[in-house]
Amino acid sequence: MEPKSAPSSGTSTPRAFTSQATSAEELLKSQTVGLVHLADFRKRRADVLEQKEKEAREGSGGILTPDVEDSDGAVTRRAERPLKKKKKVPKGLLSFGEDEGEDESALATPASRSPRTSAEPSPEPPAISRKLIPNPKSVLPPPRVLTKAAIAADTAAREKLRREFLEIQEAVKQTEIAIPFVFYDGANIPGGTVKVKKGDHIWLFLDKCRKLGAELGVSGSGLSLKSREDSRKQWARVGVDDLMCVRGEVIVPHHYEFYYFIANKIPDPTREGRLLFEYSGTAPRKGDEEGSSVLRAPAKEELEGQNDDPTLTKVVDRRWYERNKHIYPASLWKEFKAGKEFEELAKGRRDAQGNAFFFG
Repeated sequence: MEPKSAPSSGTSTPRAFTSQATSAEELLKSQTVGLVHLADFRKRRADVLEQKEKEAREGSGGILTPDVEDSDGAVTRRAERPLKKKKKVPKGLLSFGEDEGEDESALATPASRSPRTSAEPSPEPPAISRKLIPNPKSVLPPPRVLTKAAIAADTAAREKLRREFLEIQEAVKQTEIAIPFVFYDGANIPGGTVKVKKGDHIWLFLDKCRKLGAELGVSGSGLSLKSREDSRKQWARVGVDDLMCVRGEVIVPHHYEFYYFIANKIPDPTREGRLLFEYSGTAPRKGDEEGSSVLRAPAKEELEGQNDDPTLTKVVDRRWYERNKHIYPASLWKEFKAGKEFEELAKGRRDAQGNAFFFG
């Protein structure tokens, strides 16, 4: 009796799921050659299926792909269902392990699949937009709305204030002051009083002092009257660069304006609590000027600073200073420099070597 062989199945395994190893059908055919009884065939088939299931379980991590027997007794392999990729849970969301258990149960038992199969975050409720209003309990003024009209008004107000400040500044600079001074060459030689404006430079003050000295015929303190008459020729050869303005113990550079010291209130290092140039930083009112011009005569009009000490302002020949700057009091004179160096000098009096004086 010829052995009974199972007819070939009409369905074939899809090419995408065909395994490279020996299939269960081929293995069953090789082991059932020469069998006579049906019981031996079923036993061999059961052993083959069990062996293939075991191999599949070890290779795919426990996912079974059992074979199915057709109505004719042929064994066909069920097409493997591709595994569903597990979605990654985004960081920041809490997970208590429920989703992982549900995914495993869905792979093992598709019938008992739960409705929630992924770890997608639940949609957050839309944020409620609230209108920001100023705090009624705040002591600060409420914020302004920056519209085009408000910005234009703010710009116009700033420009108006800037023009008013420039007008006041120019009025202060045009105000005249009187500065009494002396010529110094080791001794105080009376020089007189010079009228300048608060906006004038130091070199302009020295030029007026030079002209006044030429008119008065001022020369050295030890010279005779005859030599003083000839001093006008000497003053003609003296330029502004050859003169120095010494205010107290501070050598004031030529390029500074009087207004700089008045507006910034530069302190005087020789007089504690006093300013280097003590003049007002405000312009006189128009009403005061009109009243003063009516009540007072022009010859008797008193300017600001007219009654100051003349010895406070010295006009010195630079050549004399270079020869005697190591001798007192020229050794104490320091050139003014804007910054912390002059502020330290104003705090305490020091000599040329930086030693502090113990007397006022």
